[in-house]
Amino acid sequence: MERKKQEAALEAVLFAVGDSVEEKQLAELIGESPKKTHQILEEMKIRWQEEERGVTLVCLDRSWQMCTRPELYEYLIKVAKAPRKYTLSDTLLETLSIIAYKQPVTKLDVERIRGVNCDHAINRLVEFDLVMELGRLDAPGRPLLFGTTEQFLRTFGVGSLEELPELTPVEVEEFKEQAEQEAALQLET
Repeated sequence: MERKKQEAALEAVLFAVGDSVEEKQLAELIGESPKKTHQILEEMKIRWQEEERGVTLVCLDRSWQMCTRPELYEYLIKVAKAPRKYTLSDTLLETLSIIAYKQPVTKLDVERIRGVNCDHAINRLVEFDLVMELGRLDAPGRPLLFGTTEQFLRTFGVGSLEELPELTPVEVEEFKEQAEQEAALQLET
């Protein structure tokens, strides 16, 4: 394996793993001895420092990890101050499913399928960056059209909308029944 490919493989693995990887394991990966692999990683570390890259390589007990350079932590803190943690309730998941499978779709279309008001659910999904406004429908009132985001694809581990599993007619009926039950409960309260 040529040197450039070895370095690219090491960088890719250390980036993807996000944790430390034993030097021995990295050596096997690139087909080199642990000593030669150590030398390659040390040279990469020096070059990255000289290039003032945002990341560096750290060696701890013969394991290597890609880390942010300590002097850049202040920038990470600015981004990480407000961590985005969210849970998707059944209501949000059902609303998201409708949007994912029917997009571009209006709020009214989602409400017709679910049988209940979806303002809150759609607003939360937009806030979580799973759904976004795609534009407006060319119809009276020009209602907003919604669709899924790249974050939706990342969150659910699909490369494209074509990779979403197909819904069976039984599953569609179950969705309708659940929505009707939810609507009945909202009417009772």
